[in-house]
Amino acid sequence: MSGQDVALAVSVFFACAVEAVEALTIVLAVGVTRGWRSALYGVGAATVVLAAIVAALGPALTALPINALRVVVGGLLLIFGLQWLRKAILRAAGLKAMHDEDKAFAEETEAAREAAPTETGFDGYSFTIAFKGVLLEGLEVAFIVLTFGASQHNVGLAAAAAAVAVLVVVLAGVVVRGPLARVPENTLKFFVGVMLTAFGTFWGAEGAGASWPAGDAALLALVPGVALLALGMVRWLRHAATRATAVRTAA
Repeated sequence: MSGQDVALAVSVFFACAVEAVEALTIVLAVGVTRGWRSALYGVGAATVVLAAIVAALGPALTALPINALRVVVGGLLLIFGLQWLRKAILRAAGLKAMHDEDKAFAEETEAAREAAPTETGFDGYSFTIAFKGVLLEGLEVAFIVLTFGASQHNVGLAAAAAAVAVLVVVLAGVVVRGPLARVPENTLKFFVGVMLTAFGTFWGAEGAGASWPAGDAALLALVPGVALLALGMVRWLRHAATRATAVRTAA
């Protein structure tokens, strides 16, 4: 396995773990509050839809010319990576509230309790909420698997890393029997944002015809470079917020 394959697997694993934690919180809330049967039906239905999407789009993407594919994939990864990184930077700088799984679980639980009770064996509310939660979070997982896998012509490796991530999160949820609030989700989102941005830059430039010094080894400089730039922005934003507060106080 090459260094790029290892980086791909690690990036996909952590990115998918973040999405799996958020989906798990939603499913736990409706399952604990209204019963597991219909909630698990929703999870199963969403999983089938997501598997069909990956199975249909994976071969089509890998059939594209590699340079055209990497330009498209690189652009998409930059869009998603910069969005994740922007939110992570704002959270780290104290300008955006940290994501709280306990709070999200409490909100979902309260909504489930307030929903109309079912009079039959099938709970449409539990099915719909679980289906929607898993499908929406799973679509991001599918996007990550397809883009990372297709760019390396190794969708199988990306899918395997995603499956392991989901399995680990589900097992942890079964053991804990509650939302995984102790998972450093915001830190993981920062890491994933850095990786998506770095890979997007690398593959987009390669697809456009650029040649990186040292080839794939350029990622060893690109990833830390993006991380240092992001940390520098966090520090600058913190100082800017402190100065703004001091000016308001003095005024």
